[in-house]
Amino acid sequence: QVQLVESGGGLVQPGGSLRLSCVASGFTFRFYTMGWYRQAPGKERELVATITAAGSSTTYADSVKGRFSISRDNAKNTVYLQMNSMKPDDTAVYYCKVSLLSDDHWGQGTQVTVSS
Repeated sequence: QVQLVESGGGLVQPGGSLRLSCVASGFTFRFYTMGWYRQAPGKERELVATITAAGSSTTYADSVKGRFSISRDNAKNTVYLQMNSMKPDDTAVYYCKVSLLSDDHWGQGTQVTVSS
């Protein structure tokens, strides 16, 4: 079955960096667009970034443009989110997602906390 496992979250000071990873299994990873989403306490889940199957095109939420970078390694079935110049507003649980036919599949999430 489809499985997405995120890692790399933690506590970071404002201005710091983290890199999240999401390892995928159960589907042909290299054929699908992947996305990173986040959900802060009391807020709705929001899109952070997406990357197409070959990695040739990316999109970003306005709030992270210029600070976050999404990438993928199709040989490792892994999608990454490099987060730089982090702000307290980036505090959230971060999830990766893939849409297969009519179904969305999510990982369990990884907590990111930005605080001094």
